[in-house]
Amino acid sequence: MAYQLNINGAALSAEVEGDTPLLWVLRDTLGLVGTKFGCGAALCGACTVHVDGAPIRACVTPVEAVADMAITTIEGAGALEVGRRVQQAWAELDVAQCGYCQPGQIMSATALLSQNPSPSDDDIDAAMAGNICRCATYVRIRAAIKRAAGQEA
Repeated sequence: MAYQLNINGAALSAEVEGDTPLLWVLRDTLGLVGTKFGCGAALCGACTVHVDGAPIRACVTPVEAVADMAITTIEGAGALEVGRRVQQAWAELDVAQCGYCQPGQIMSATALLSQNPSPSDDDIDAAMAGNICRCATYVRIRAAIKRAAGQEA
């Protein structure tokens, strides 16, 4: 079936089955490979994208469930003011080590700051709890979120 998708503000078409996970539509059908496959069970957060501004796990979300919604991937995060601040803070603080989880981390952090521009440490912990970093850059992730929020780390 053909799905018309609103991805990063662009209308894109994908000829896929309705139960195809959004992750595979993004990566394999549309060539947007910034969103990563991690666990395939919505446990690690590597595949985090925004749907109507809310972070979701693309690996378990069927494309038919989000076809009429605004989807933002890591490729489009920088078009958002908050996303630009988060990406800038990530670069300034050298957050990424191996970098594999970072697209999902950035998408979760951007969603957090979009909803809560001045998060506490507990807010950050709660919002980022679903994102796993094998390199354990959690201290730098928190510092980058605080910098993007205009707070001291």
